[in-house]
Amino acid sequence: MSDAACRDKETADRAPCMWMRGGTSKGGFFLKSDLPGDRVERDRFLLSIMGSPDPRQIDGMGGADPLTSKVAVVEESKRNDADVQYLFLQVMVDKAVVTDAQNCGNLLSAVGPFAIERGLVAAENGQSRVRIFMENTGKVATATVSTRDGRVDYDGNARIDGVPGSASPVLLSFKDIAGSTCGALLPSGNAVDEVEGTRVTLIDNGMPTVVLRAKDMGISGRESRRELEENQSLRQRLEKIRLGAAPLMNLGDVREKTIPKLTMISPAQNGGAISTRTFIPHRCHASIGVLGAISVASACLMPGSIAREMAKTGDGLKKILDIEHPIGKTSIFVEFDASGSIVDTGILRTARKLFDGVVFAGPQPVAKTTANGKAGNENTKRNNGKKPDLGAGAGEAGMVDRAEGGANG
Repeated sequence: MSDAACRDKETADRAPCMWMRGGTSKGGFFLKSDLPGDRVERDRFLLSIMGSPDPRQIDGMGGADPLTSKVAVVEESKRNDADVQYLFLQVMVDKAVVTDAQNCGNLLSAVGPFAIERGLVAAENGQSRVRIFMENTGKVATATVSTRDGRVDYDGNARIDGVPGSASPVLLSFKDIAGSTCGALLPSGNAVDEVEGTRVTLIDNGMPTVVLRAKDMGISGRESRRELEENQSLRQRLEKIRLGAAPLMNLGDVREKTIPKLTMISPAQNGGAISTRTFIPHRCHASIGVLGAISVASACLMPGSIAREMAKTGDGLKKILDIEHPIGKTSIFVEFDASGSIVDTGILRTARKLFDGVVFAGPQPVAKTTANGKAGNENTKRNNGKKPDLGAGAGEAGMVDRAEGGANG
């Protein structure tokens, strides 16, 4: 580890770090060599620098929201098809848990700029392509980054909903991501299944997603994030569907996992392909995750799916689908081959460097390695083991309170 090699200590207390916004998320970016090599010690360190477990994350860098409590670990790749490797880690807000069970497409948009900033990839004039092996899913994405005079150029005119102002565009391109977690684009083998008496489409084109109609859940699909989070009966029903859908998606018992996500769809309101409200899985997303949006777009194009019934998709082998969400829309680029199979998907994001320096750890939670390899703890939280008060809409009877949200996928 650079700067006095704190990884030689029994417990790391500092590390070089760059904080970056990627899409509509932000988090800490680390070189793998700058973090403790032991997984449990690494997770203890990350929990501490984020200020978890604490609903406010007041003693750390986390923003008291799953969308801002994220970490990217990056290293040079030895693979022939990639320049760097990216491991996404979701640091839960109110639980001493760090999980790598899913990917994050929004934070992915800042991996290319970070790799150039750290000298892992040389900048070219105009645009630089960075091939990124996504360790969470075993797939490769390509980021096209604006560069000038050997440096990342963050200034530009690209805008994305959910982020004020403009920045230079980062184009993310994905190939062969179908079934990256579940083993198949339609893991159940069906375009429509029935779970807990509700018709659903179970799909994985980068993010395992349960797609269901908003009206079948007793909502219009135009509600705000807060309204949905305060709807306890809705949240309980969604969780039952999620737990019932998981075995059909080859995911097994997901009670302590952040996948699959659940997207409730309704007809588009503002000229897009479809309108969405997404739970990730126990908090409502402020918008929609990158990979989640790709999975929903794929469902819109899947013959026989419940999304295809109401989506506006247009014609041609190349399409742009605007996926509407609570704060705007996310545009997904989809390309087909002559047989009708999806061969390429992409999305335009933006990213920005927020600071570059050293982050310091405070008191570190006592973590354990659980059966699935994720770091967790029992009764050694900063609140002395008491169940944190997350406020209205944060938990529901009969369910574990969670604020992990995750991946923004």
